[in-house]
Amino acid sequence: LGLSGPPGAGKSTFIECFGKMLTERKYKVSVLAVDPSSSTSGGSLLGDKTRMTELSRDMNAYIRPSPTRGTLGGVTRTTNEAILLCEGGGYDVVLVETVGVGQSEFAVADMVDMFILLLPPAGGDELQGIKRGIIEMADLVAINKADGDLIVPARRIQAEYVSALKLLRKRSKVWRPKV
Repeated sequence: LGLSGPPGAGKSTFIECFGKMLTERKYKVSVLAVDPSSSTSGGSLLGDKTRMTELSRDMNAYIRPSPTRGTLGGVTRTTNEAILLCEGGGYDVVLVETVGVGQSEFAVADMVDMFILLLPPAGGDELQGIKRGIIEMADLVAINKADGDLIVPARRIQAEYVSALKLLRKRSKVWRPKV
């Protein structure tokens, strides 16, 4: 599964919760987290793993943070090979967290079975902020943080994306993207 979304959408938190649910069901889970690299030093914080404290201690989980090192598309130059290695290593589920979202950070969509776009509610003009390119590639749009005072904005954003997806050309004859 490939996951992308804007900063603060809760990608790492979602992955930790989902990953823990899978390991509790006896699945082996691999997480390939991609972090941006500094254009000055080339370094990266690789902080996604620190947000997955429970999952990082789980013996049925493997978390590998990697810097982009200037690669565009939201993944690293070797993400596809890393996915294959994890599958070959016996991991049942491979979760790829992209560097973040933009109009063209969806290279992972061609590497995974399902591409999930994770969005927070009430983040401004969502349909303007998340442009057509990444929406066209999403197999699933998940509105995250949809509780408390954000229930109403989450429902509104859900309705907007359901409408927007109806206007896009279908990528598959059998699957219709869900929101």
